[in-house]
Order: sequence, then C-alpha cells, then structure tokens
Amino acid sequence: MTSIKSVTLEVADPTAAHRFYTAAFGLGSQIQLRSSEAPTTGFRGFTLSLVVSQPANVNALVDAAVDAGAATLKPAAKSLWGYGGVVQAPDGTVWQVASSSKKDTGPATWQVDEIVLLLGVEDVKASKQFYVDRGLAVAKSFGSKYVEFVTGSGPVKLALYKRRALAKVVGVSAGGTGSHRLTIGGDAGPFTDPDGFAWTTALEAASPGKG
Repeated sequence: MTSIKSVTLEVADPTAAHRFYTAAFGLGSQIQLRSSEAPTTGFRGFTLSLVVSQPANVNALVDAAVDAGAATLKPAAKSLWGYGGVVQAPDGTVWQVASSSKKDTGPATWQVDEIVLLLGVEDVKASKQFYVDRGLAVAKSFGSKYVEFVTGSGPVKLALYKRRALAKVVGVSAGGTGSHRLTIGGDAGPFTDPDGFAWTTALEAASPGKG
C-alpha cells in the first residue's frame, strides 16, 4: 500500500521556517525543509491541512501560528461541515486547520489527528487516473471535483481538488506561476505528476533540511 512519509517544503530560510513550524504547530519529521530560491508567484497549487478533534484545538493552533508570524487568510469560524480557519506561513505555504466537530469536548490541545496534503489540479479525473496507474488506491471520489487516496499508516494523507476551487476555499487567487516548492516523499515515486508535483523516495525526502 502506498504511503507518504513526509512532505518537503522548499523555503528561502530553513532555519527561520523550522523556528516557525516548531512554534506554530509542533510538527515533527513529517514536514521536512530544504533551502531553495526557485521562482514562484501567487498560489502554489496546494494546501496542507491539520485535522483536529474540536474547535478549541483549531483555535489553539491558529493562534499559535499567527503569534509565530503567519498571516490569517480566513479566521477560524463555524461552517456547514464543521469548524476551521486558514493561515499562510511566512514561507508562503497555505495551511488549513479544521475539525468536523462544532463543539468542544475537553481542554484545548495541539493534538493533530491527520495531516492532509491537498493538491489543486487542473483535471481531477486525469490526475486521479495518473495516480491509480502508479499504484494508489482510491478511498473516496466525487466525480471531477474531489478524490481521496488510501495512504495506509503514513502520517500524511493525499487528496486532489480542482485548483480554482481549492484557491477559493482558502481565500486566495488561483493564479500562480513557477515552482510549487514542494516535494512528496513516499514509496510511490520518483515521478512528476501532470500538474508538476514531484515525488521522490521517502529516503531521499528525509535526508535534507530539518523536520
């Protein structure tokens, strides 16, 4: 079964980025950092989501991220599907923090239940087939709008969403050019998908930067 061991964010200043992610989310080896000056503008075509159990945890993580230097794209609030907010890290990565629950059941914690990498793609059906051809199994699929893959016990889940729709969800313009500044480390790679997202082996992904 295909799994994603980590994602590597390419950043201008790995030391500063490591400081931010430690202070904001307390994430470990599932988020790697690598120095890069690859040109990129606008929306980089993906988001990372932290899925938590209750609104209080959403607030705790969003507040910590903002205190550490993140910009608020969407304040934490209730929605039809639950409770969540969106922030943009100083390195430009867009993070969603969300819970399917609208009520708290205990004290706030930083406990993250899942990390979801959501790739914004031009053609969901074509990208879905590309990944299926490389051994990924589909967990959920909603036509040409959304696909979620089975990624086993790996710490990072993978899903596909229409690029323009994803940009709208997180409150940014869909326009963007240049590098995604993202490498996916798992046992399906190495390859580059139709939208330019690069996969490498988990061992190669884990070697550079700090987690």
